[in-house]
Amino acid sequence: MKRAVFIFIFLACVITAAGAMFTGGTNDEADIVFVNRGEVFTLDPQRMSYQQDLRLAYSLYEGLLRWDEHDFSIVPAAAELPSVSDDRLTYTFHIRRNARWSNGDAVTAQDFAYSFRRLLFPDTAADYSNLLFEVAGAKDFFAFRSRQLEDFSKRSVTLNEPERSALAEQLYEDAMKQFDDTVGVKAIDDETLVVHLAHPVAYFVEIVCFAPTYPVYRPCVEGWPDLQGGHGENGNGWAHRTMPSLDECSRISLDADTGRIHQEHGWARPGSIVTNGPYQLTRWRYKRDLKLERNPYFRDQQLLQNNSVLVLTIEDANTALLAYGAGGIDWLNDLSVDYLPELLVEREQYLHRYESELTALLVKGLTSDEAMAELPAAERGESRDVHSLPAFATDFFSFNCREKLADGRDNPFADARVRRAFVLATDREAIVNNITREHEPVMTALVPPGTIAGYPHVEGLGHDIERARRELKSAGWEDRGGDGIPESATGEKFPAIDLVYTTNSSRYKWMALELKVQWEAALGVRVEPRPMQTKFFKDDLRNGKFMIARGQWYGDYSDPTTFLNINTTGDGNNDRGFSDVGYDTMLRQADEEADGAERMRMLADAEAYLFTQNPPMIPICQLQQTYMYDPVHLRGLTTHPRLVQYLWKLRKVS
Repeated sequence: MKRAVFIFIFLACVITAAGAMFTGGTNDEADIVFVNRGEVFTLDPQRMSYQQDLRLAYSLYEGLLRWDEHDFSIVPAAAELPSVSDDRLTYTFHIRRNARWSNGDAVTAQDFAYSFRRLLFPDTAADYSNLLFEVAGAKDFFAFRSRQLEDFSKRSVTLNEPERSALAEQLYEDAMKQFDDTVGVKAIDDETLVVHLAHPVAYFVEIVCFAPTYPVYRPCVEGWPDLQGGHGENGNGWAHRTMPSLDECSRISLDADTGRIHQEHGWARPGSIVTNGPYQLTRWRYKRDLKLERNPYFRDQQLLQNNSVLVLTIEDANTALLAYGAGGIDWLNDLSVDYLPELLVEREQYLHRYESELTALLVKGLTSDEAMAELPAAERGESRDVHSLPAFATDFFSFNCREKLADGRDNPFADARVRRAFVLATDREAIVNNITREHEPVMTALVPPGTIAGYPHVEGLGHDIERARRELKSAGWEDRGGDGIPESATGEKFPAIDLVYTTNSSRYKWMALELKVQWEAALGVRVEPRPMQTKFFKDDLRNGKFMIARGQWYGDYSDPTTFLNINTTGDGNNDRGFSDVGYDTMLRQADEEADGAERMRMLADAEAYLFTQNPPMIPICQLQQTYMYDPVHLRGLTTHPRLVQYLWKLRKVS
């Protein structure tokens, strides 16, 4: 520990003079400055899936409803709390009359209907289209449009370009009509949005709190000829203007080669983007920073506790920590340096000293403020700023479950027995105690225990090397040549395992190396860890260019399905290419169950089946999020496991 602290202090001193580099040269450029680990991928809420993107969505946009960040109850946002029909199938939302876009236009029910439709169009390539599949007709519409695009790809090969364009336009018009006729999302008027569900969904109000359902401003997204649109505080919504044709729009078009809607993404940039949340985007310098400033048209200015936020992008964990030490940064939202375990130990020692000395001062009759002032400065030092919090999240390694690997070879992990063997050969306790050294709670299933009221604890496969070897043998892989490497019945050696991890944190490097040691010793296989930059990692996952890959999942709403759905067939977040019709059926039957307690039991049964019989991943542990901030001077951060932070609630106390 002394070595780590010495290194930290030494390097911090060396770069203190360079601290201005991280904040653009001045510490008063923004009210709040925080570090985002990793560059933002998109500010288009329908296309978001990464935490750093979602965090900004909750500041730039406002959904129908939102969570209270302290207890995660549902509170009004752009709409009042909905009225719900007796059969729990119809939700009626009333949009606030004072809701405005950052250009002055009114926020209307049409904005939400448009954005819901956009989320449900396969053309958008959204990871979270399935969020709205429980809306009446939504899942069928998604399938309808997907079939249209498949049909286009087959028919277009015999057509010339004008014919392809005409076909793409006709299919698009048919899809728009299909949506209007069959999907249960209706803007009755500017202030009334009605959503009809296919069956009761216990957590539907949770869904509309989640950023991918947030509204976008259609004229901006599509590039209408009149992009301004705003008419001050009395401005009407875009639905009252003449709708331009596709040909007149500069940011969307129909691709004559694919039949899809082609979206230009420049709309979500400074100078173009129009938002309805507390902030507007005023600067975005790639891999450097983003600047958010108060949206003068936001409906409730009293909610904002600051006027501006500077978001710094610093991918390297050590650099981020050093920047914090140099000053000018209020919050480091992901402290993941190699010596984090030592910092956590020092934090515990600090808390013990602090509590003892504070208690002694209070016993003497001092008030809390007087006692705080009396504490030695050393007792209020850096270690106080380290905060490790349990997260609504799971760390795991994904299997590629597709029949074929990306290069066309047969995939041994398409066999559930092989996957079970690797799960059983994984010693999770060794990972959390010796590798991460954060002693996170190990997990054998996906839903973090105790995080969802009424949901039973589920156990999957544990550590059992002998059974792991039996499972591998039952799949046809055993050491037939006496060299310790398992082979198939035809003499083919088990292929070297492509184990992919990202380079943005050393955590996954050391976990990957530990898994290599464990699996090679237990199963005789060869493992080749492969580091990747984060920006390429997501594409390789989506395209199946891996055999096993690191992963993590943060729950999006307070229901087990926020975790369980990522392994359903065709889900946008199912990077594993996993499919189990029986599992899909179990989840569907659970969602049709009206009794809440019985539904939870059915979902737990589905999770238990998946992680004992047909595992698509290896759960490792519940994630912990470690922040660095001064709790005396920065207020407004929540410690709830969901860890949804509203930037506009942050405030500094001098």
